[in-house]
Amino acid sequence: MHYWVRASSSDFSGTLPQPRSGHTAVPIGKSKVVVFGGLLDKKFISDIAVYDIENKIWFQPECTGNGSDGQVGPSPRAFHVAVAIDCHMFIFGGRFGSRRLGDFWVLDTDIWQWSELTSFGDLPSPRDFSAASAIGNQKIVMYGGWDGKKWLSDVYVLDTISLEWMELSVTGSLPPPRCGHTATMVEKRLLVYGGRGGGGPIMSDLWALKGLIEEENETPGWTQLKLPGQAPSPRCGHTVTSGGHYLLLFGGHGTGGWLSRYDIYYNDCIVLDRLSAQWKRLPIGNEPPAARAYHSLSHIGSRYLLFGGFDGKLTYGDIWWLVPEEDPIAKWFIEPPPKNLPHKGMAVANDNIQSAFKESQREDDAITELQRRLGVSVSLSGPGLQIIDESDDKEFIELGSKLIGEKVSNNEQGLTIEVLRGHWRNSTPSSIPLKELGPLLRDYQRLVTRHHLANNGSDFQHIESWLSGKEAHKFYHLNNVSQLRMDDIPKLLAEYKKLLPE
Repeated sequence: MHYWVRASSSDFSGTLPQPRSGHTAVPIGKSKVVVFGGLLDKKFISDIAVYDIENKIWFQPECTGNGSDGQVGPSPRAFHVAVAIDCHMFIFGGRFGSRRLGDFWVLDTDIWQWSELTSFGDLPSPRDFSAASAIGNQKIVMYGGWDGKKWLSDVYVLDTISLEWMELSVTGSLPPPRCGHTATMVEKRLLVYGGRGGGGPIMSDLWALKGLIEEENETPGWTQLKLPGQAPSPRCGHTVTSGGHYLLLFGGHGTGGWLSRYDIYYNDCIVLDRLSAQWKRLPIGNEPPAARAYHSLSHIGSRYLLFGGFDGKLTYGDIWWLVPEEDPIAKWFIEPPPKNLPHKGMAVANDNIQSAFKESQREDDAITELQRRLGVSVSLSGPGLQIIDESDDKEFIELGSKLIGEKVSNNEQGLTIEVLRGHWRNSTPSSIPLKELGPLLRDYQRLVTRHHLANNGSDFQHIESWLSGKEAHKFYHLNNVSQLRMDDIPKLLAEYKKLLPE
């Protein structure tokens, strides 16, 4: 079983990358992931965003370099190819506006220096929506794409030492030309899946190319693989990421309908198991991210890092982890909270969840009251439960300020409250970051208390006795967010929305 966990800005240091699709995200060894380029609101971008895996930091390096036209690095682009060889990230092609690109760059990620490469041999034509993969630690193989006039089916191999391109001569049956496919090197074979082909159909075929390893002395040739199991539906713009003994396919874009065609975007996880040579659905224990295509999915240890993408309307900038059930993050989804949870501290294994919960937990026992807002002079806090006014709930106000995008004054806190409640009104359970659960629970308890104060007066014992028999407000008595189960979150959010004023 695997679980999707949405990351929030509090899980990382530094500045998160801006939303985009059609970008690349390349792991460099086990130390970092380099995100380059992409498309946002019809604007092509050329920035570099780097995730430092060990330190959990996002940063934008100041790159140096010289291109043929005097520029520091590659021009803005999307739908290019990027492949890592050791500490170097090689970039080829892509698209800027309606123009296909054919330039060739390398980024040295040790010193953050770009170099435009003058290669020779059989040079590939400018193209976008191609796919490429590393062959060992010296060569790169690239297949297919779109040159603006036709779909391509050519195969090129680049030697990154000599910088010589060679077009591979392949005999026998060939895959139909395509773009928007994936190409993944698995041991001695290049596996190509899906894509959009000549005339526009979206495909679901799987092909293997041999003859890429010189030492094997094999004649290059394609073989179509028809594997048993639960094969993916036809798609393009998906990702295939190698992880251990299987390949993980996620997302993509397809079409549905017969007489009238319509777009479909996917958020399913399908595994190609290399040991059993069959397709399998990856069991997922919770709700996945929104469906999308032209995203990136990087393999980091036992986890996968999902970033960005496009669903036909929205460009995403969200970051998700896909983790196995033994991962410390996943334990919060599948294990009940400890029965005798101490008042201070959280028995949660993962540092990210632990820090998020610690921010939410009230560590002092000061009695607060709502006299200023409600005009009552009685304490609304009972044994073990605190009801805090919005203006005294620092985390609540800070969260609303972040949504507005600036720090607000005391006179503007009403706007902050309205914005934050509107945000939760429009949220789904899976879209709420862990760090928001504490403020959400406290605001729920505030609204419940106010509702019954308005109807039953300010006698706390009367409110407590009334609520104790009501299933409708079952979360009112929780002392802190750690007592919530994962399957409680949809119920809490539904109750909260009912309490919000129209």
